[in-house]
Amino acid sequence: MIIQPTSLAAMTWAGAASGAASESWRVGAVLPARPLGMGDQGRMVLQIGALTVETDPLGIPLPSQFQVRVLAMGNPPLLEILAGAATDPRVQQALRERLPQQNGYAPLLATLGALAQRPVVRQLPPAVRAALALLDQGVRTPQDISRPEGLREAIARSGLFLESQLARPRSNPMPLGDEDFKAVLLRLAALLDRQPRLPAHVPSSNADTPPPLRQRGLQAQPRAPLAMPFADLPADEDVNQLLGRLRGDVHAALARLEIAQLDAAGAQAWMIDIPLQGPDGRDVLQLHLEQGQDAETGAGTWTLGFAIDLPALGPLQGELQLRDLHLNVRLWAERSATTERLERQFTPLRQRLAASGLQLEQLSCQTGLPQGRSHASALLLKATA
Repeated sequence: MIIQPTSLAAMTWAGAASGAASESWRVGAVLPARPLGMGDQGRMVLQIGALTVETDPLGIPLPSQFQVRVLAMGNPPLLEILAGAATDPRVQQALRERLPQQNGYAPLLATLGALAQRPVVRQLPPAVRAALALLDQGVRTPQDISRPEGLREAIARSGLFLESQLARPRSNPMPLGDEDFKAVLLRLAALLDRQPRLPAHVPSSNADTPPPLRQRGLQAQPRAPLAMPFADLPADEDVNQLLGRLRGDVHAALARLEIAQLDAAGAQAWMIDIPLQGPDGRDVLQLHLEQGQDAETGAGTWTLGFAIDLPALGPLQGELQLRDLHLNVRLWAERSATTERLERQFTPLRQRLAASGLQLEQLSCQTGLPQGRSHASALLLKATA
């Protein structure tokens, strides 16, 4: 579950950050929490770390003691209620280490695009140029993912399943140009770390993309502009700055991938980011793929959710639920004009689905993105100090 104390005053958090709680209130930190009872106005009182807050009732019982993890700071901060003691502490420790480092793919893709426009990049070491070329090849096209086999390949090579694929015996080695996205990132990170006099770059904390955790639900990632204008800078300084930014973006993308892998451990559900080549730029398609079982019939079910933010259409989300041959499709668009454009495609979509043998039970599109949707029943809390 997610705790988001939206009504805590900014001065309260500023005071906590400047006082004795400054060390504990940091991204990735795990804080002790316990319920203290009900307040005068019917609100639940919680002790979280060194702060006492009031929150709207959850509707579920809370244990006498539990823990929360800081996912993001700011006003308001974002906290996650951790699972019980059965959760592997090694997984929790790994998540705490990677949360402050992660960022979305959009800055990485923008930096890669800016590098491609600089002719002096040809002077880079051959190994770095080869790794950049492989990373560029890992960006899929809309035509790739519009085909079943293309989407399957994009998911398989997304980096989420690298270690499991390496553990399988292979009769033929993996072709160099067909490598997994995480493998390419790991290679590029190692090469950049060995480059002399390369400035360090840490992704800005106020621009971090939310981490890919199943309980958070889908998050559309807007396209990032080109890293920065460098037309007036000397070429060598230009490339060094871009490579420094690229190194930070690569490590942030690796941390994001590893968070998704850790979050998927032991579950039949996955959060997957796929970089896409769009018109005049690159976008990020996020998928939520989950395998389940119908509680009444015992039939196998699949859920495919997606989120993408396209310049021409704005943020979009969708969810496809398949049970046997029965399909439910729900779409959401932030812009009303996009909703109308999608609804005009409903008739040919129904015809294609009918021709495939699927029974379409629901097809809808709503204006406005879903709030707090996740298969872990995430709850948002409004808290006051």
